[in-house]
Amino acid sequence: MNPAARPLDALVERWNRFRSNRDKALGAGHGWLTLTSLQWLPSRPAPLELVPGLWGAVGAASAGGSATLPAAAGDGLVFAGSGAPAVGTFTVALADEESLNWVRYGSTVVGLAVRGDRYAVRARDNASPVLAGFDGVPTFAYDPDFVLAGRFRAYERPRQVPNGTSHPLGGGTATAVGTVEFSLGGSTHTLVAEPDKLGTLRLTFHDRTNGTSSAGWRQVVTSRPPADGTVTIDFNRAINFPSAFTDFGTCPRPIEGNVVDAAVEAGERRVR
Repeated sequence: MNPAARPLDALVERWNRFRSNRDKALGAGHGWLTLTSLQWLPSRPAPLELVPGLWGAVGAASAGGSATLPAAAGDGLVFAGSGAPAVGTFTVALADEESLNWVRYGSTVVGLAVRGDRYAVRARDNASPVLAGFDGVPTFAYDPDFVLAGRFRAYERPRQVPNGTSHPLGGGTATAVGTVEFSLGGSTHTLVAEPDKLGTLRLTFHDRTNGTSSAGWRQVVTSRPPADGTVTIDFNRAINFPSAFTDFGTCPRPIEGNVVDAAVEAGERRVR
């Protein structure tokens, strides 16, 4: 059954549950709303702002490079997973786009990440004022007219396409698996799709509301396409990337050309 054909009350109830779970996830400890810094690692271990210890990275991640953390007892660092003291010199290698909650001190977890083939650390502090002031993401009112039918056309094989991020030094690539075509505002629109969980598709897109009533770009996940490629796109479930909430995100921008030339007045609104 097409979701748009369900009674409106049932659709709104399902959407309200989705919104409740979304706000709960955003408000979790050491989540995206707790980011307080983003710092790229120097080539030799050196002090960084806001985090104790010395931090460095030897070589690019793609060339077998690794991050190094020399830490002394006075730094007060412990490993995020075990709570064991981090005293000594420690090395970790990650692949591009990988992340690791490495160490913590007080209410702060220090995460290691590779973005654009470079190592960086991000501090996540549960005392962040962004988290303290969070009472839910503002949204457009639920509108059944933004529950749309689309058609997925898969590529013969996935393609790696370059795309930028919310940080000028964090460029990377996206995996494109095909296109999704749908009608909105009297026109046909086509977006390049990326794979998401359990066979669903993720559409990252710009639209006419960006920068006014919505963030610079958003994402929405479609239903899982059957053999004939039909999908449901519920723009009421369009969500912001973490970079809409914080300056310390490295969120992917839409693949070039992923523009809905209409006002998608559905889903999450602009936060800042």
